[in-house]
Amino acid sequence: MISQILFHFSPELTCLNDTIYGNGQVDEKVVVYCKPDEVGEKTAICNKNGTFSDRVDNCVLKEIDNLFSLSQNFLDTAGVLTSNAAKASWGVLNTNLTKNDSSGLLGTVETISNFLTDDFVDIATPSIFLNKTTVNNSVNNLFNLNSSVLIDIPASEASFSSITIITFESLDNVLPARNSSSPNNRVNTINGKVVLVKVNGTIKNVTFRFDVLNKTLANPQCVFWNFNLFGGLGGWDGEGCELQSDKNGTVTCHCNHLTSFSILMSPFIPAVLRVALDFITYIGVGISMGCLVVCLIIEMLVWNAVTGNNTSYMRHVSIVNIAFSLLIADIWFIIGAAISDNENKDLPACSTATFFIHFFYLALFFWMLVSGLLLLYRTVMVFSHMSKPAMLAISFSLGYGAPLIIAVITIAVTAPGKQYIRGNDGVCWLNWTESMALLAFVIPALTIVVINLLILIVVLFKMLRRGVGDVTQPDEKNAVVVIARCLAILTPFFGTTWGLGVGTMTTPNNLGIHIVFAIFNSLQGLFILVFGTLLDKKVCSCHTY
Repeated sequence: MISQILFHFSPELTCLNDTIYGNGQVDEKVVVYCKPDEVGEKTAICNKNGTFSDRVDNCVLKEIDNLFSLSQNFLDTAGVLTSNAAKASWGVLNTNLTKNDSSGLLGTVETISNFLTDDFVDIATPSIFLNKTTVNNSVNNLFNLNSSVLIDIPASEASFSSITIITFESLDNVLPARNSSSPNNRVNTINGKVVLVKVNGTIKNVTFRFDVLNKTLANPQCVFWNFNLFGGLGGWDGEGCELQSDKNGTVTCHCNHLTSFSILMSPFIPAVLRVALDFITYIGVGISMGCLVVCLIIEMLVWNAVTGNNTSYMRHVSIVNIAFSLLIADIWFIIGAAISDNENKDLPACSTATFFIHFFYLALFFWMLVSGLLLLYRTVMVFSHMSKPAMLAISFSLGYGAPLIIAVITIAVTAPGKQYIRGNDGVCWLNWTESMALLAFVIPALTIVVINLLILIVVLFKMLRRGVGDVTQPDEKNAVVVIARCLAILTPFFGTTWGLGVGTMTTPNNLGIHIVFAIFNSLQGLFILVFGTLLDKKVCSCHTY
Protein backbone atom coordinates (compact mmCIF):
# COMPACT_ATOMS: atom_id res chain seq x y z
CA MET A 1 0.00 0.00 0.00
CA ILE A 2 2.80 2.44 0.93
CA SER A 3 4.73 1.57 -2.21
CA GLN A 4 1.63 2.23 -4.30
CA ILE A 5 1.19 5.70 -2.71
CA LEU A 6 4.86 6.55 -3.28
CA PHE A 7 4.57 5.50 -6.88
CA HIS A 8 1.44 7.61 -7.30
CA PHE A 9 3.17 10.78 -6.05
CA SER A 10 6.58 10.26 -7.78
CA PRO A 11 7.26 12.98 -10.43
CA GLU A 12 7.27 11.96 -14.08
CA LEU A 13 10.84 12.33 -15.34
CA THR A 14 11.19 12.85 -19.08
CA CYS A 15 14.88 13.78 -19.37
CA LEU A 16 16.93 10.99 -17.86
CA ASN A 17 20.60 10.42 -17.12
CA ASP A 18 22.08 13.42 -18.93
CA THR A 19 25.84 13.48 -18.32
CA ILE A 20 25.70 17.10 -17.14
CA TYR A 21 22.14 17.91 -16.05
CA GLY A 22 21.01 14.46 -14.85
CA ASN A 23 17.20 14.08 -14.75
CA GLY A 24 14.39 16.58 -15.30
CA GLN A 25 10.68 17.04 -15.86
CA VAL A 26 9.18 18.59 -18.96
CA ASP A 27 9.73 22.38 -19.12
CA GLU A 28 11.75 22.23 -15.92
CA LYS A 29 14.78 24.51 -15.72
CA VAL A 30 17.52 22.37 -14.23
CA VAL A 31 20.31 24.14 -12.36
CA VAL A 32 23.67 22.42 -11.87
CA TYR A 33 26.53 23.61 -9.73
CA CYS A 34 29.95 24.19 -11.28
CA LYS A 35 33.16 22.35 -10.43
CA PRO A 36 34.73 22.97 -7.03
CA ASP A 37 37.30 25.38 -8.50
CA GLU A 38 34.62 27.36 -10.35
CA VAL A 39 31.79 29.73 -9.48
CA GLY A 40 28.48 30.25 -11.25
CA GLU A 41 26.03 27.69 -12.54
CA LYS A 42 24.86 25.74 -15.55
CA THR A 43 21.21 25.72 -16.62
CA ALA A 44 19.13 23.87 -19.18
CA ILE A 45 15.43 23.23 -19.92
CA CYS A 46 14.01 19.73 -20.29
CA ASN A 47 12.03 19.12 -23.48
CA LYS A 48 9.21 16.70 -24.15
CA ASN A 49 11.45 14.60 -26.37
CA GLY A 50 13.65 13.77 -23.41
CA THR A 51 16.57 16.07 -24.22
CA PHE A 52 17.84 19.29 -22.64
CA SER A 53 17.92 22.55 -24.60
CA ASP A 54 18.79 26.19 -23.95
CA ARG A 55 21.97 25.08 -22.24
CA VAL A 56 23.78 27.95 -20.55
CA ASP A 57 27.22 27.57 -18.97
CA ASN A 58 28.13 30.48 -16.70
CA CYS A 59 30.88 28.67 -14.86
CA VAL A 60 34.03 30.70 -14.40
CA LEU A 61 37.24 29.83 -12.62
CA LYS A 62 37.37 31.31 -9.14
CA GLU A 63 40.61 33.07 -10.03
CA ILE A 64 38.94 34.80 -12.96
CA ASP A 65 35.91 35.67 -10.87
CA ASN A 66 38.20 37.28 -8.35
CA LEU A 67 39.71 39.25 -11.22
CA PHE A 68 36.24 40.45 -12.23
CA SER A 69 35.68 41.72 -8.74
CA LEU A 70 38.84 43.73 -9.22
CA SER A 71 38.00 44.83 -12.77
CA GLN A 72 37.94 48.47 -11.78
CA ASN A 73 41.46 48.17 -10.41
CA PHE A 74 42.55 46.24 -13.49
CA LEU A 75 41.30 48.93 -15.84
CA ASP A 76 42.92 51.60 -13.69
CA THR A 77 46.21 49.73 -13.92
CA ALA A 78 45.86 49.29 -17.68
CA GLY A 79 45.11 52.99 -17.91
CA VAL A 80 48.38 53.81 -16.18
CA LEU A 81 50.21 51.55 -18.64
CA THR A 82 48.69 53.47 -21.58
CA SER A 83 49.20 56.96 -20.15
CA ASN A 84 51.35 59.67 -21.69
CA ALA A 85 53.95 59.06 -19.01
CA ALA A 86 54.48 55.52 -20.36
CA LYS A 87 54.68 56.56 -24.02
CA ALA A 88 58.48 56.77 -24.14
CA SER A 89 58.85 53.33 -22.56
CA TRP A 90 56.48 51.76 -25.08
CA GLY A 91 58.39 53.50 -27.85
CA VAL A 92 61.55 51.72 -26.74
CA LEU A 93 59.76 48.37 -26.44
CA ASN A 94 58.22 48.71 -29.90
CA THR A 95 61.64 49.12 -31.51
CA ASN A 96 62.27 45.47 -30.63
CA LEU A 97 60.67 43.60 -33.52
CA THR A 98 61.05 40.24 -31.76
CA LYS A 99 58.67 41.00 -28.87
CA ASN A 100 54.96 41.80 -29.02
CA ASP A 101 54.53 43.47 -25.61
CA SER A 102 52.17 46.19 -26.88
CA SER A 103 50.09 43.66 -28.79
CA GLY A 104 50.07 41.45 -25.69
CA LEU A 105 48.54 44.21 -23.56
CA LEU A 106 45.65 44.66 -25.98
CA GLY A 107 45.25 40.89 -26.22
CA THR A 108 45.03 40.60 -22.44
CA VAL A 109 42.26 43.19 -22.22
CA GLU A 110 40.41 41.48 -25.06
CA THR A 111 40.73 38.06 -23.42
CA ILE A 112 39.40 39.31 -20.09
CA SER A 113 36.43 40.92 -21.84
CA ASN A 114 35.44 37.44 -23.06
CA PHE A 115 34.72 36.35 -19.49
CA LEU A 116 32.26 39.09 -18.55
CA THR A 117 29.19 37.19 -17.41
CA ASP A 118 26.82 39.95 -16.33
CA ASP A 119 24.25 41.20 -18.79
CA PHE A 120 25.19 44.79 -18.03
CA VAL A 121 28.63 46.17 -17.13
CA ASP A 122 29.58 49.84 -17.19
CA ILE A 123 33.01 50.84 -15.90
CA ALA A 124 34.62 54.18 -16.55
CA THR A 125 38.21 55.08 -15.74
CA PRO A 126 40.19 58.13 -16.87
CA SER A 127 41.75 56.16 -19.74
CA ILE A 128 39.53 53.15 -20.47
CA PHE A 129 35.76 52.85 -20.77
CA LEU A 130 34.07 49.43 -20.71
CA ASN A 131 30.44 48.86 -21.51
CA LYS A 132 28.55 45.60 -21.92
CA THR A 133 24.84 45.70 -22.62
CA THR A 134 22.05 43.54 -24.04
CA VAL A 135 20.44 44.37 -27.37
CA ASN A 136 17.40 43.26 -29.26
CA ASN A 137 16.96 45.35 -32.39
CA SER A 138 19.05 47.91 -34.25
CA VAL A 139 22.13 49.19 -32.50
CA ASN A 140 23.10 52.83 -32.94
CA ASN A 141 25.44 54.83 -30.75
CA LEU A 142 25.86 51.95 -28.33
CA PHE A 143 28.98 53.58 -27.02
CA ASN A 144 29.37 57.33 -27.12
CA LEU A 145 32.50 58.79 -25.59
CA ASN A 146 32.06 62.55 -25.92
CA SER A 147 30.66 61.74 -29.37
CA SER A 148 34.13 60.69 -30.53
CA VAL A 149 33.17 57.11 -31.47
CA LEU A 150 29.87 56.03 -32.96
CA ILE A 151 29.01 52.43 -33.83
CA ASP A 152 26.13 51.65 -36.16
CA ILE A 153 24.92 48.07 -36.64
CA PRO A 154 21.79 47.67 -38.79
CA ALA A 155 18.81 45.72 -37.52
CA SER A 156 19.44 42.92 -40.00
CA GLU A 157 22.75 42.23 -38.24
CA ALA A 158 21.46 42.40 -34.67
CA SER A 159 21.16 38.63 -34.24
CA PHE A 160 23.07 38.66 -30.95
CA SER A 161 22.00 39.28 -27.39
CA SER A 162 24.89 41.29 -25.97
CA ILE A 163 27.68 43.59 -27.11
CA THR A 164 30.88 44.59 -25.31
CA ILE A 165 32.64 47.82 -26.22
CA ILE A 166 35.94 49.02 -24.77
CA THR A 167 37.25 52.43 -25.77
CA PHE A 168 40.85 53.41 -25.06
CA GLU A 169 41.65 57.07 -24.61
CA SER A 170 45.41 56.70 -25.12
CA LEU A 171 46.22 53.29 -26.57
CA ASP A 172 48.05 55.15 -29.34
CA ASN A 173 50.79 55.58 -26.73
CA VAL A 174 51.16 51.79 -26.66
CA LEU A 175 50.44 50.41 -30.12
CA PRO A 176 52.83 51.33 -32.94
CA ALA A 177 51.39 52.70 -36.18
CA ARG A 178 52.88 49.90 -38.29
CA ASN A 179 50.55 48.61 -40.95
CA SER A 180 50.46 45.46 -43.04
CA SER A 181 52.94 46.87 -45.57
CA SER A 182 55.73 47.67 -43.11
CA PRO A 183 56.76 46.75 -39.54
CA ASN A 184 58.75 50.02 -39.25
CA ASN A 185 56.28 52.58 -40.54
CA ARG A 186 57.21 56.08 -39.35
CA VAL A 187 54.81 58.05 -41.53
CA ASN A 188 51.38 56.98 -40.31
CA THR A 189 49.84 58.04 -37.01
CA ILE A 190 46.98 56.53 -35.00
CA ASN A 191 44.54 59.42 -35.32
CA GLY A 192 41.42 58.18 -33.58
CA LYS A 193 40.34 56.43 -30.42
CA VAL A 194 41.04 52.70 -30.38
CA VAL A 195 37.76 50.85 -29.84
CA LEU A 196 37.34 47.12 -29.16
CA VAL A 197 33.96 45.62 -30.06
CA LYS A 198 32.79 42.06 -29.37
CA VAL A 199 29.40 40.35 -29.62
CA ASN A 200 28.18 36.87 -28.77
CA GLY A 201 27.49 36.14 -32.41
CA THR A 202 28.72 37.13 -35.85
CA ILE A 203 28.49 40.44 -37.71
CA LYS A 204 29.27 41.16 -41.35
CA ASN A 205 28.09 44.75 -41.52
CA VAL A 206 29.15 47.44 -39.08
CA THR A 207 29.91 51.14 -39.44
CA PHE A 208 32.28 53.17 -37.29
CA ARG A 209 32.51 56.94 -37.10
CA PHE A 210 35.69 58.34 -35.57
CA ASP A 211 36.43 61.92 -34.64
CA VAL A 212 40.01 62.57 -35.77
CA LEU A 213 42.44 63.64 -33.06
CA ASN A 214 44.77 65.71 -35.25
CA LYS A 215 43.02 67.56 -38.07
CA THR A 216 46.31 68.48 -39.78
CA LEU A 217 46.69 64.84 -40.89
CA ALA A 218 45.03 63.29 -43.93
CA ASN A 219 44.90 60.10 -46.03
CA PRO A 220 42.81 58.06 -43.53
CA GLN A 221 43.01 54.27 -43.48
CA CYS A 222 40.34 52.16 -41.77
CA VAL A 223 42.18 49.43 -39.89
CA PHE A 224 41.94 46.80 -37.19
CA TRP A 225 44.66 45.31 -35.02
CA ASN A 226 45.72 41.97 -36.52
CA PHE A 227 47.54 39.94 -33.86
CA ASN A 228 48.94 37.56 -36.51
CA LEU A 229 50.81 40.08 -38.67
CA PHE A 230 54.60 39.87 -38.93
CA GLY A 231 54.83 36.43 -37.37
CA GLY A 232 52.70 37.26 -34.32
CA LEU A 233 54.23 40.68 -33.73
CA GLY A 234 50.93 42.35 -34.59
CA GLY A 235 50.05 45.36 -36.70
CA TRP A 236 47.24 47.37 -38.24
CA ASP A 237 45.47 45.70 -41.14
CA GLY A 238 42.83 47.09 -43.49
CA GLU A 239 41.43 43.79 -44.73
CA GLY A 240 37.64 43.74 -44.54
CA CYS A 241 37.40 47.48 -43.86
CA GLU A 242 36.90 50.35 -46.28
CA LEU A 243 36.75 54.11 -46.01
CA GLN A 244 33.31 55.57 -46.61
CA SER A 245 33.88 59.27 -45.96
CA ASP A 246 36.31 61.81 -44.53
CA LYS A 247 34.80 65.21 -43.89
CA ASN A 248 34.33 67.78 -41.14
CA GLY A 249 36.83 66.06 -38.87
CA THR A 250 34.97 62.73 -38.93
CA VAL A 251 36.09 59.53 -40.63
CA THR A 252 33.48 56.88 -41.41
CA CYS A 253 34.56 53.27 -41.90
CA HIS A 254 32.63 50.17 -42.91
CA CYS A 255 33.85 46.72 -41.83
CA ASN A 256 32.61 43.16 -42.21
CA HIS A 257 33.95 41.85 -38.90
CA LEU A 258 34.63 42.91 -35.31
CA THR A 259 37.78 43.30 -33.22
CA SER A 260 39.91 46.35 -32.19
CA PHE A 261 39.57 49.25 -34.64
CA SER A 262 41.01 52.70 -35.25
CA ILE A 263 42.19 54.92 -38.10
CA LEU A 264 45.69 55.60 -39.40
CA MET A 265 46.48 58.95 -41.02
CA SER A 266 49.60 60.55 -42.48
CA PRO A 267 50.92 64.12 -42.82
CA PHE A 268 48.83 66.39 -44.95
CA ILE A 269 49.92 68.79 -47.68
CA PRO A 270 47.00 70.82 -49.10
CA ALA A 271 46.22 70.08 -52.74
CA VAL A 272 46.83 73.69 -53.79
CA LEU A 273 50.23 73.72 -52.09
CA ARG A 274 51.09 70.33 -53.57
CA VAL A 275 50.39 71.70 -57.05
CA ALA A 276 52.54 74.74 -56.27
CA LEU A 277 55.37 72.51 -55.03
CA ASP A 278 55.17 70.37 -58.17
CA PHE A 279 55.22 73.52 -60.30
CA ILE A 280 58.29 74.91 -58.51
CA THR A 281 60.03 71.54 -58.69
CA TYR A 282 59.43 70.76 -62.36
CA ILE A 283 59.99 74.32 -63.62
CA GLY A 284 63.06 74.61 -61.40
CA VAL A 285 64.48 71.28 -62.57
CA GLY A 286 63.87 72.36 -66.17
CA ILE A 287 65.76 75.63 -65.59
CA SER A 288 68.51 73.71 -63.79
CA MET A 289 68.90 71.28 -66.70
CA GLY A 290 69.03 74.18 -69.15
CA CYS A 291 71.76 75.88 -67.13
CA LEU A 292 73.76 72.64 -66.97
CA VAL A 293 73.54 72.17 -70.73
CA VAL A 294 74.77 75.77 -71.21
CA CYS A 295 77.57 75.10 -68.73
CA LEU A 296 78.74 72.02 -70.64
CA ILE A 297 78.57 73.83 -74.00
CA ILE A 298 80.67 76.74 -72.67
CA GLU A 299 83.22 74.36 -71.18
CA MET A 300 83.49 72.57 -74.51
CA LEU A 301 84.01 75.84 -76.41
CA VAL A 302 86.73 77.25 -74.11
CA TRP A 303 88.36 73.96 -73.12
CA ASN A 304 91.66 74.36 -74.93
CA ALA A 305 92.08 77.97 -73.82
CA VAL A 306 91.46 77.42 -70.09
CA THR A 307 93.30 74.14 -69.43
CA GLY A 308 96.86 75.31 -69.82
CA ASN A 309 98.18 73.80 -66.57
CA ASN A 310 97.34 70.72 -64.53
CA THR A 311 95.42 72.60 -61.85
CA SER A 312 93.21 74.43 -64.36
CA TYR A 313 92.76 71.21 -66.30
CA MET A 314 91.60 69.25 -63.26
CA ARG A 315 89.37 72.12 -62.11
CA HIS A 316 87.49 72.06 -65.38
CA VAL A 317 87.37 68.26 -65.41
CA SER A 318 85.71 68.45 -62.00
CA ILE A 319 83.19 71.14 -62.96
CA VAL A 320 82.26 69.30 -66.17
CA ASN A 321 81.62 66.07 -64.26
CA ILE A 322 79.71 67.90 -61.53
CA ALA A 323 77.46 69.44 -64.20
CA PHE A 324 77.17 66.15 -66.09
CA SER A 325 76.26 64.16 -62.94
CA LEU A 326 73.57 66.63 -61.89
CA LEU A 327 72.16 66.78 -65.44
CA ILE A 328 71.82 62.99 -65.68
CA ALA A 329 70.40 62.85 -62.14
CA ASP A 330 67.77 65.43 -63.11
CA ILE A 331 66.86 63.45 -66.23
CA TRP A 332 66.36 60.32 -64.15
CA PHE A 333 64.38 62.40 -61.64
CA ILE A 334 61.94 63.33 -64.42
CA ILE A 335 61.73 59.68 -65.48
CA GLY A 336 61.13 58.58 -61.88
CA ALA A 337 58.41 61.22 -61.44
CA ALA A 338 56.65 59.96 -64.58
CA ILE A 339 56.77 56.40 -63.25
CA SER A 340 55.44 57.53 -59.84
CA ASP A 341 52.52 59.41 -61.42
CA ASN A 342 51.45 56.32 -63.36
CA GLU A 343 48.49 54.59 -61.69
CA ASN A 344 50.00 51.17 -62.47
CA LYS A 345 53.47 51.86 -61.16
CA ASP A 346 56.21 49.68 -62.62
CA LEU A 347 58.24 48.72 -59.54
CA PRO A 348 61.32 47.42 -61.43
CA ALA A 349 61.39 50.62 -63.49
CA CYS A 350 60.97 52.69 -60.33
CA SER A 351 63.87 50.83 -58.68
CA THR A 352 66.01 51.42 -61.77
CA ALA A 353 65.27 55.15 -61.72
CA THR A 354 66.01 55.30 -58.01
CA PHE A 355 69.36 53.55 -58.52
CA PHE A 356 70.55 56.02 -61.16
CA ILE A 357 69.24 59.05 -59.25
CA HIS A 358 71.11 57.81 -56.18
CA PHE A 359 74.28 57.09 -58.15
CA PHE A 360 74.48 60.40 -60.03
CA TYR A 361 73.55 62.57 -57.03
CA LEU A 362 76.35 60.82 -55.11
CA ALA A 363 78.69 61.39 -58.07
CA LEU A 364 77.89 65.11 -57.84
CA PHE A 365 79.09 65.21 -54.25
CA PHE A 366 82.14 63.03 -54.83
CA TRP A 367 83.27 65.27 -57.68
CA MET A 368 82.85 68.17 -55.25
CA LEU A 369 85.18 66.23 -52.97
CA VAL A 370 87.64 65.86 -55.86
CA SER A 371 87.62 69.65 -56.24
CA GLY A 372 88.21 70.07 -52.53
CA LEU A 373 91.11 67.64 -52.48
CA LEU A 374 92.60 69.34 -55.55
CA LEU A 375 92.44 72.68 -53.76
CA LEU A 376 94.09 71.22 -50.67
CA TYR A 377 96.77 69.51 -52.76
CA ARG A 378 97.72 72.67 -54.67
CA THR A 379 97.88 74.89 -51.57
CA VAL A 380 99.50 72.54 -49.09
CA MET A 381 101.83 70.66 -51.45
CA VAL A 382 102.94 73.61 -53.57
CA PHE A 383 106.03 72.00 -55.11
CA SER A 384 104.57 68.53 -55.61
CA HIS A 385 103.93 67.56 -59.22
CA MET A 386 101.58 64.63 -59.80
CA SER A 387 101.19 63.55 -63.41
CA LYS A 388 97.96 64.35 -65.21
CA PRO A 389 97.10 60.66 -65.89
CA ALA A 390 97.55 59.86 -62.18
CA MET A 391 95.32 62.76 -61.17
CA LEU A 392 92.67 61.68 -63.66
CA ALA A 393 92.77 58.07 -62.47
CA ILE A 394 92.35 59.09 -58.85
CA SER A 395 89.60 61.61 -59.69
CA PHE A 396 87.48 59.23 -61.76
CA SER A 397 87.93 56.38 -59.28
CA LEU A 398 86.72 58.64 -56.49
CA GLY A 399 84.14 60.56 -58.55
CA TYR A 400 82.35 57.54 -60.02
CA GLY A 401 83.83 54.44 -58.37
CA ALA A 402 82.85 55.28 -54.80
CA PRO A 403 79.23 56.25 -55.70
CA LEU A 404 78.87 53.06 -57.72
CA ILE A 405 79.98 50.90 -54.80
CA ILE A 406 77.60 52.66 -52.39
CA ALA A 407 74.65 52.50 -54.80
CA VAL A 408 75.18 48.81 -55.58
CA ILE A 409 75.52 47.84 -51.91
CA THR A 410 72.37 49.81 -51.04
CA ILE A 411 70.16 48.10 -53.62
CA ALA A 412 71.69 44.69 -52.87
CA VAL A 413 70.93 44.97 -49.16
CA THR A 414 67.44 46.51 -49.28
CA ALA A 415 65.85 45.30 -52.55
CA PRO A 416 65.38 41.63 -51.49
CA GLY A 417 63.20 42.78 -48.59
CA LYS A 418 61.28 45.19 -50.85
CA GLN A 419 62.57 48.11 -48.80
CA TYR A 420 64.68 49.86 -51.44
CA ILE A 421 62.19 52.47 -52.66
CA ARG A 422 59.56 54.45 -50.82
CA GLY A 423 56.37 52.41 -50.57
CA ASN A 424 54.10 54.69 -48.55
CA ASP A 425 53.62 57.42 -51.17
CA GLY A 426 54.73 55.78 -54.43
CA VAL A 427 57.73 58.08 -54.99
CA CYS A 428 60.75 56.66 -56.85
CA TRP A 429 63.41 57.48 -54.29
CA LEU A 430 65.28 55.76 -51.49
CA ASN A 431 63.20 54.31 -48.66
CA TRP A 432 63.25 56.09 -45.32
CA THR A 433 60.50 54.67 -43.11
CA GLU A 434 61.40 50.95 -43.20
CA SER A 435 65.05 50.42 -44.15
CA MET A 436 66.38 54.00 -43.95
CA ALA A 437 68.13 53.36 -47.27
CA LEU A 438 68.18 57.14 -47.71
CA LEU A 439 71.05 57.25 -45.25
CA ALA A 440 73.20 55.70 -48.00
CA PHE A 441 72.91 59.07 -49.72
CA VAL A 442 72.66 61.43 -46.76
CA ILE A 443 75.69 60.20 -44.81
CA PRO A 444 78.21 60.33 -47.73
CA ALA A 445 76.83 63.65 -48.99
CA LEU A 446 76.90 65.45 -45.66
CA THR A 447 80.27 63.91 -44.81
CA ILE A 448 81.71 65.39 -48.01
CA VAL A 449 80.17 68.76 -47.12
CA VAL A 450 81.95 68.68 -43.76
CA ILE A 451 85.27 67.61 -45.34
CA ASN A 452 85.13 70.38 -47.94
CA LEU A 453 84.33 72.98 -45.29
CA LEU A 454 87.34 71.83 -43.28
CA ILE A 455 89.49 72.03 -46.43
CA LEU A 456 88.27 75.59 -47.02
CA ILE A 457 89.19 76.56 -43.45
CA VAL A 458 92.71 75.14 -43.85
CA VAL A 459 93.23 76.82 -47.24
CA LEU A 460 91.84 80.15 -46.06
CA PHE A 461 94.10 80.07 -43.02
CA LYS A 462 97.16 79.45 -45.20
CA MET A 463 96.17 82.16 -47.67
CA LEU A 464 95.62 84.73 -44.94
CA ARG A 465 98.97 83.95 -43.41
CA ARG A 466 101.06 83.78 -46.57
CA GLY A 467 98.99 85.25 -49.43
CA VAL A 468 97.58 83.46 -52.46
CA GLY A 469 100.74 83.86 -54.51
CA ASP A 470 102.89 82.26 -51.81
CA VAL A 471 100.81 79.11 -51.50
CA THR A 472 100.47 78.38 -55.25
CA GLN A 473 102.50 78.43 -58.43
CA PRO A 474 102.06 81.79 -60.22
CA ASP A 475 100.30 80.31 -63.26
CA GLU A 476 97.89 78.41 -61.02
CA LYS A 477 96.76 81.34 -58.87
CA ASN A 478 93.54 81.99 -60.84
CA ALA A 479 92.55 78.32 -60.84
CA VAL A 480 93.05 78.00 -57.07
CA VAL A 481 91.03 81.16 -56.37
CA VAL A 482 88.18 79.95 -58.59
CA ILE A 483 88.17 76.51 -56.93
CA ALA A 484 88.12 78.07 -53.47
CA ARG A 485 85.30 80.46 -54.38
CA CYS A 486 83.33 77.69 -56.05
CA LEU A 487 83.67 75.39 -53.03
CA ALA A 488 82.93 78.20 -50.58
CA ILE A 489 79.57 78.80 -52.30
CA LEU A 490 78.51 75.43 -53.69
CA THR A 491 79.47 73.30 -50.67
CA PRO A 492 77.19 75.04 -48.14
CA PHE A 493 74.53 75.44 -50.83
CA PHE A 494 74.44 71.74 -51.67
CA GLY A 495 74.73 70.85 -47.98
CA THR A 496 71.78 73.09 -47.10
CA THR A 497 69.74 71.75 -50.01
CA TRP A 498 70.08 68.11 -49.02
CA GLY A 499 69.85 68.89 -45.33
CA LEU A 500 66.41 70.29 -46.18
CA GLY A 501 65.79 67.13 -48.20
CA VAL A 502 66.32 65.05 -45.07
CA GLY A 503 63.99 67.41 -43.24
CA THR A 504 61.18 66.67 -45.70
CA MET A 505 61.51 62.99 -44.73
CA THR A 506 61.80 63.33 -40.97
CA THR A 507 59.13 66.07 -40.65
CA PRO A 508 56.91 65.52 -43.69
CA ASN A 509 54.15 67.80 -42.35
CA ASN A 510 56.44 70.86 -42.21
CA LEU A 511 55.28 72.79 -45.26
CA GLY A 512 58.01 75.42 -44.97
CA ILE A 513 60.76 72.82 -45.39
CA HIS A 514 59.03 71.42 -48.50
CA ILE A 515 58.85 74.85 -50.11
CA VAL A 516 62.44 75.88 -49.33
CA PHE A 517 63.80 72.49 -50.44
CA ALA A 518 61.92 72.73 -53.76
CA ILE A 519 63.40 76.21 -54.38
CA PHE A 520 66.97 75.26 -53.40
CA ASN A 521 66.80 72.03 -55.41
CA SER A 522 65.73 73.92 -58.53
CA LEU A 523 68.68 76.35 -58.28
CA GLN A 524 71.51 73.82 -58.23
CA GLY A 525 72.19 73.94 -61.98
CA LEU A 526 72.10 77.74 -62.03
CA PHE A 527 74.64 77.97 -59.20
CA ILE A 528 77.01 75.55 -60.98
CA LEU A 529 76.78 77.61 -64.19
CA VAL A 530 77.36 80.95 -62.44
CA PHE A 531 79.96 80.08 -59.81
CA GLY A 532 81.62 77.18 -61.60
CA THR A 533 81.96 78.66 -65.07
CA LEU A 534 80.75 82.21 -65.68
CA LEU A 535 82.68 83.85 -62.83
CA ASP A 536 85.97 82.35 -64.01
CA LYS A 537 87.98 85.26 -65.47
CA LYS A 538 89.69 83.03 -68.02
CA VAL A 539 86.36 81.75 -69.29
CA CYS A 540 85.03 85.30 -69.58
CA SER A 541 88.18 86.52 -71.36
CA CYS A 542 87.89 83.69 -73.87
CA HIS A 543 84.25 84.61 -74.49
CA THR A 544 85.17 88.30 -74.93
CA TYR A 545 87.92 87.41 -77.32
